[in-house]
This record gives sequence, C-alpha cells and structure tokens, in this order.
Amino acid sequence: MQKLIVALCLSGAAAYVAPVAPSAGSKLAASKDEVVALAEANPDFLGKAIGFWDPLGALDTNFWGLGNEGTIGYLRHAEIKHGRIAMAGFLGFCAQSLPAVAGEHAVLPYRGFVPDVTPQEQWDNIPQAGKLQIIAFVGMLESYGEGAGF
Repeated sequence: MQKLIVALCLSGAAAYVAPVAPSAGSKLAASKDEVVALAEANPDFLGKAIGFWDPLGALDTNFWGLGNEGTIGYLRHAEIKHGRIAMAGFLGFCAQSLPAVAGEHAVLPYRGFVPDVTPQEQWDNIPQAGKLQIIAFVGMLESYGEGAGF
C-alpha cells in the first residue's frame, strides 16, 4: 500500500487528466465519395455483394441546413447512439430476468410489485405515472443530447 501511495505521489499530474477529445463533427463527417468507397472496400460477403446501398437517398439530403458532410456525420452519430441504446436495453432485459431482480424483495420497489414475472409483465405492472416519468426522463435526455450537439 505504501508503494502505491509513493508511486501516485511521484507520478506526473498529466496522468490524471483526461485527454481532450476531438470534435465529433470532424471525425464523423465525410463526403459521399468517402462513404461509397468505404462501403465498396468492405471485405466481407455483404460488402462485396451489395457494395454501397442507400435506397432512401439519405446521403443526398440536407438535414437542418448542415450540408452533405454534416448530414453524414449526424446519421453516423444517430446510428452509434441508437446502437448503444439497443445494447443497454438488451442488458436491462437480461438483468430483469434474473431471480434477484424479478424474485421476492424484502422492500417492494413500487406499489403493486408482483414477484416472478417476465420483464414485459414487469412493465405492465408499473403504475401509469411511473411509465410517464420514465418516458419523460428519456425524452429529456434525448432533447438535451440533440440540442447540445453530442
């Protein structure tokens, strides 16, 4: 323990400072030609068979006056964000299926709690006011993320 404390005292302060992340716009934005080249260079079967596929013409649109590169960056950001949300939702579903969460509790988490039910039945058992609070909170997070440019 003493060696750890000495090592922490002697190490530079830069080790405790997070590096500054580059702006998301510069990394995520690309031209349509770069996106097409990336899709066609994909070495797996789907990349070789389909190549570039944009049936809705999303790369030719101009979302909120961002321009072509800004629109591509926005779509990439949205895809990454929603993929992470889907993964978190799946993990939440798995966690709710565990006996520690779905089983008996010493203190009930909410009025009307029913033990040993599936995650879908757990959602149905939550009071309407609780569901509205969850949806409002997620909506606030979404609007904050869109407005702040994350």
